[in-house]
Amino acid sequence: PSRPRYLSSPQGFLYTAPVREQGNIYKPNNKMMADELSEKAVHDVHTKEIDLVNRDPKHLNDDVVKIDFEDVIAEPEGTHSFDGIWKASFTTFTVTKYWFYRLLSAIFGIPMALIWGVYFAILSFLHIWAVVPCIRSYLIEIQCISRVYSICIHTFCDPLFEAIGKMFSSIRATVRKEI
Repeated sequence: PSRPRYLSSPQGFLYTAPVREQGNIYKPNNKMMADELSEKAVHDVHTKEIDLVNRDPKHLNDDVVKIDFEDVIAEPEGTHSFDGIWKASFTTFTVTKYWFYRLLSAIFGIPMALIWGVYFAILSFLHIWAVVPCIRSYLIEIQCISRVYSICIHTFCDPLFEAIGKMFSSIRATVRKEI
């Protein structure tokens, strides 16, 4: 039992708006309907918020681009440079890699995103409009051919194999061991 809601008409009169037990699709009254709608909610991929902290949530580049100074330059025991040179080399490597990556991504990031966007759009288009319909068409056509093939096999091969089976079914073999 819900309270009636009062709405105003253009003339200024108040009237009650009918409220269904389940609510409407925009403001469901019960939890079950709200859960149903939240499960069916469609998220717009163009306006979704991106995570600026975890930029590789699916771990695509874990094994490829995690290159640190220690992965590239290492001095074995007995062959060490001056500590200051080692620290300066570490800092130079790390800062150069960081800022050069940022520079390259600033210059080429948007054009590469455009190229990859176009590429995957073409790939999706071809898959949706060419590949899947061709496969479906092939499966429909092959189904017709498989029925004809099955009829031929049952018509010609089944009697032949049945006859051969009956011929060999009367053969009895016994094994005797003589001492």
